Amino acid sequence: MYPAVTRPYIDAMSHKQARFPRPVASEHIPLKARDVSFSWADTPLHWLPGDPFTTHTINVLHLLLPAGERWFVHVYKQALPLVRDERLRADVIGFIGQEAMHSQAHDAVLPHLREQGLDPTPYTAQVDWLFEKLLGDRTLPPGRARRWWLLERVALIAAIEHYTAFLGDWVLNAQELDRRGADPTMLDLLRWHGAEEVEHRSVAFDLFLHLDGGYPRRVRTWATAFTALVFLWQRGTRFFLEHDPTLTGTARRATFGDFRRSGRAGTLPTTGAMLRSIPRYLSPSYHPSREGSTAQAVAYLASSPAATAAEARANGAV
Repeated sequence: MYPAVTRPYIDAMSHKQARFPRPVASEHIPLKARDVSFSWADTPLHWLPGDPFTTHTINVLHLLLPAGERWFVHVYKQALPLVRDERLRADVIGFIGQEAMHSQAHDAVLPHLREQGLDPTPYTAQVDWLFEKLLGDRTLPPGRARRWWLLERVALIAAIEHYTAFLGDWVLNAQELDRRGADPTMLDLLRWHGAEEVEHRSVAFDLFLHLDGGYPRRVRTWATAFTALVFLWQRGTRFFLEHDPTLTGTARRATFGDFRRSGRAGTLPTTGAMLRSIPRYLSPSYHPSREGSTAQAVAYLASSPAATAAEARANGAV
């Protein structure tokens, strides 16, 4: 068990007692990275047929995640020596392995987009700057300042992971994508990644609680993360639509109304579901283990073409 998570914990720096939520024990499983690979040779530019808006809204994942998840890994390697609980340490190591594979898998989609006339480099350069410079390491003296910056980034990751788990749970249940003939390889990438986000959804929050857990920091970093994600996502969608060589005129525009209509159609999360996720994260009783289903995630990973092929390779079956 995590003593710092499941009972009142005395913050050594502020000597204030904080009461932390209790995780659902049955939702915890050991984590492992799956060395997946995907072939994009047969995937069309609009992998959701007849719906470039949904295609490119989801394609923003390929722009944000490679740099973002490399940043997760970098920050967590710095935080790992501070972890005092052995099970949490094992979870953080498993999380690092899974996030590194997510970064590689989405990064591998970018050459395919370039081959189809959609070069994402101008946008990804800005994302790289955000994570490597703005949120990267700073020249700070050892002690409180350096620890403060590390804890800020750990809390930011916990807030971001709330939304990656939200999206993972959504895509595992987004049957409308199947009904509309989404490309099976892209759908497997999204659901493999989504399943692992659900599988490790508690790690970032548990690490935040273990190292700090302050409610003001949770609220502050949530506001930063949510604002940045909304800004970057709408900017990325507009970038894709404006540079899609197959689109002209009004088809190149992205509006909030388009997002709402796609949500009602079931091809994107609904606005209401996203808004309802906010008070859940900000509730003092929030714990990610109450969001989504580990059993559903594991069941998908047991049937995912990419994940099962990776398992076979790992066992020497191929």
